[in-house]
Amino acid sequence: MRSGEVFASVAVVAAAMSLMAPMEAQASMSYDMRERVIELSGIMDTYETGKNVTRGEFAQMLVKASEQRSVVSSVSSVSVYSDVPRDSEYASYVRIAAQEGWMSGYLGGLFKPDEYITMQDARKAILALLGYTDEDFTGDQVNGRTAKFEFLELNEGIDRESDEVLTKTDCINLFYNLLRTEPKGSSTIYGSILDCELTDDGEINPLNMVDNSMTGPKLVRRTQNLTSIIPFDVSEASFFLNGSSARLETIKSALQNDGFGVIYWNSSTKTVWYYSADSDDEDTGRVVVRGEVTHIYYNSAEVMVPSAVLLDNDDEDDPQAEYVLSSSELQYAFSMYGTVQVGDDVVLICEKTTNSDGEPSYRVVDFLEE
Repeated sequence: MRSGEVFASVAVVAAAMSLMAPMEAQASMSYDMRERVIELSGIMDTYETGKNVTRGEFAQMLVKASEQRSVVSSVSSVSVYSDVPRDSEYASYVRIAAQEGWMSGYLGGLFKPDEYITMQDARKAILALLGYTDEDFTGDQVNGRTAKFEFLELNEGIDRESDEVLTKTDCINLFYNLLRTEPKGSSTIYGSILDCELTDDGEINPLNMVDNSMTGPKLVRRTQNLTSIIPFDVSEASFFLNGSSARLETIKSALQNDGFGVIYWNSSTKTVWYYSADSDDEDTGRVVVRGEVTHIYYNSAEVMVPSAVLLDNDDEDDPQAEYVLSSSELQYAFSMYGTVQVGDDVVLICEKTTNSDGEPSYRVVDFLEE
């Protein structure tokens, strides 16, 4: 099967752009944009953001925010703490967090993974990720860390006293602040290990995170095992369905219902984007359409430039839908010089919108040849 790999990141970048609110003239990025950055980084999911975060969950976040994320599956799950059994989903993460000195346990060999993480413990862990140790804080360690934490503006968006527990919203702000902070002795931001770059305003640019190291698109059929296609442990991955954060079970259900879909993935951040087949109840959003090319339409002003294609896609409700080619690369691929001709079977990844009359329109952002 041939594919439009030259466009591998186009659909995903456009999906991220479509979900981002316009940035206002302000010094700090909006919470929604921070949430998107953390989703794309793979550090944590953003469901139920008002929930308190446990120590086990926080250990997982720390590891996923570090270079150790790439070795989790090879780390022994035998815990160094008696209350973290080897079959716990947090066992490997707790082991790494303890070995790296980011978190510590309690007397009696306990880690207390189900207790909630406090601001004081989170503050120490984040500073440790940035390379700060006990030797950097003489005298009163707690107040010293607090001062450094606030000096680095790691507390932006978080209003918690040292003994208060953190919610997922707090952690989204905390890890976003971490990503844009320079580690001790470094001149580059911590987030560079996760392909993060800063805008001119000193914020994380989520578009570059999406665009870097992207693989895809790849067609997935109902008979295939979705998880066997993804080249990393899905238990460590973050998933997006048609551009929105989703659970793996939801994506598997969509695949079974539709019969096919398209995936992209980023092995560095362990994120997966899945796009499902177009459906009648899908008014807008990113969708996948599959069929045989029956017509290629050309721009009347530029007779060598194709502007849209028509598919025989067995859609009884909309059999004559045109799929507009949105870029010069796509136009080339469907031109007389490209690889796609009338009669070829293709999979189109499209941006679907509706007009005032409720009629759908489709803009192609990527494709696959079958």
